[in-house]
Amino acid sequence: MRLGILWIATVTAALLPAAFASAQQAQSGQAGLASAIARTDTVLDSATGAPADPFSPDQPAVAPEWEDQHVNNGGTHFSVDFAYVNRYFYRGVDHDSVATHGNSLNLLFDGRLEFDTGNYPHPFFELFTNIYDADPVSRFQEIRPIAGLDWNLRPFDVEFEHINYIYPERETFNVPEVDLKVTLDDSLLLNTEQPILSPYVQGAFVYQKNDGWYMEIGVQHAFSFPDLGVTITPESNVGWISGLKQQFVFVNPPHCTGWQHVEVGCTITYSLNVLLDLSKRYGEFDIKGYGFYDDKLSSLIEANNGLWGGAGLSFKY
Repeated sequence: MRLGILWIATVTAALLPAAFASAQQAQSGQAGLASAIARTDTVLDSATGAPADPFSPDQPAVAPEWEDQHVNNGGTHFSVDFAYVNRYFYRGVDHDSVATHGNSLNLLFDGRLEFDTGNYPHPFFELFTNIYDADPVSRFQEIRPIAGLDWNLRPFDVEFEHINYIYPERETFNVPEVDLKVTLDDSLLLNTEQPILSPYVQGAFVYQKNDGWYMEIGVQHAFSFPDLGVTITPESNVGWISGLKQQFVFVNPPHCTGWQHVEVGCTITYSLNVLLDLSKRYGEFDIKGYGFYDDKLSSLIEANNGLWGGAGLSFKY
């Protein structure tokens, strides 16, 4: 009997410390949970100063991350532009000048598909065409397929293009060319949030039938008003030509070299996303207005003087 009592006492003495430690841990866990709940309950509402209820319908909802992202984050992007203009000027030359009777608006279409390859050059494909009802030969004056690479090497953006000029029913004028355009991101040099002038230099070489060079220097600046959904972009460029003999509507002397034209103008873009309160994750819808003036710089080189412009729609995704 004594041995049984002694054995029970021994076991009890051994188990008491463990039970006491377990009780302390449980009490500590309950205290920690109570402290966390207390900290949650003491978050104050910014408007009333009262404790905020995280499940209250009055609390502002946190917008998903993609709400503020522009267009899409995928590897493929495309854009289309439609515009009606009173004249179609390209590199200082008025393509509407071929009309022999009457006149009409010129419909311009430009579509582009680009693939985002990260830090590597981005391949793209572009197609431009215009329709001019007053053209006595072909309503489709020009079809311009383009394939190229766009490589952002900040502060420079380098764009290489191969262009085929296709003139329906004027096939003898069809010529291919290669272009190289380099644009400077001057915000890095001037320590500004946005580029100031974005100066660029573009060179084009017609390497087949009519060997010759075209060069262009230009600047532009975008004034953006996000609350209004308006962007105003004035721009200017000047063109220089060397040995370029023939391109659709103009013929130059074989060895003519010099400054060809200067162009100044402005593009105004109004966001339909802002007007319709439409998220940009569905794409960017814009109305655009154009106004430009071209001035001929040399009497020996083909170019035209003229004021031209119009309006159109664009979509980017």
